[in-house]
Amino acid sequence: MKKNQCRRASKTGLAIQALCVSLALSGCVENPIRMGADSGASTVATGSAAGSATSNANSQLESCSESLGTVSLVENQASSWYAQLTGEYRLPPTASLLKLLIQQSNCFVVVERGAAGMRAMSQERALEKSGELRKGSKFKKGQMVSSDYAINPEIVFSANDTGGIGGALGGLIGGSSGRMLGSVAVNTKTREATAILTLVDNRSSVQIAAAEGSASKTDWGGMGALFGSAGGGGVGGYSKTPQGKVIAAAFMDAYNQMVRSLRNYKAQEVKGGLGKGGRLKVGS
Repeated sequence: MKKNQCRRASKTGLAIQALCVSLALSGCVENPIRMGADSGASTVATGSAAGSATSNANSQLESCSESLGTVSLVENQASSWYAQLTGEYRLPPTASLLKLLIQQSNCFVVVERGAAGMRAMSQERALEKSGELRKGSKFKKGQMVSSDYAINPEIVFSANDTGGIGGALGGLIGGSSGRMLGSVAVNTKTREATAILTLVDNRSSVQIAAAEGSASKTDWGGMGALFGSAGGGGVGGYSKTPQGKVIAAAFMDAYNQMVRSLRNYKAQEVKGGLGKGGRLKVGS
């Protein structure tokens, strides 16, 4: 076979492979439905929790042999990070994620204080008061459990464009290979998130603990340039890794840091008692 024929055959084979990948990823090729998450789709928050029992929890999650008290999640919905989380990234509030991690760890018993949950409980009590519920439903006063502590989450986002080095390499290599490398580099992002958790005692308002966690992931964009126009869309989709995976990892890191500190917890003491003037005197 002549060289030109070999080249044409090779290009045809690559084009067919790229087309097959594109069709499979675009849904034109029927794939079976899969229940559960695989290693490419799951976050660090996996499995389930029921009471003190857990199933398929992440082995890296810190845990406690006994609970330290009840806790509620308090998100500042007026903050800029919350607007970015739910607006730009279109992710749900962090409360559900954190509730799963906290219950799986067995370090706290979670109590519901979210707006939706409180509305649902108030609705049931209103139905009971109206006489619509069956007898024996027992929605009475004095049944709700108090929240000993509150956990306040915060997020700091960043997305660094790491294409500069790759672009420079593309320029050094030159030609079509250099242009393809440059295209990949320009669209490559390292997504990072820093999570901060504070634990506050609801009775005294004293901050018990604070922890910071972080996570990052590099998304390789522009991969389609390596496969031509036929296969670019499907393979390039890998660059759309959900920001939620990075956020989940950052919160798990922060929570683990907090649990490690709480294992060695010692209350801060102020001579004379808390809130009674302190030790820093003000001149007359």
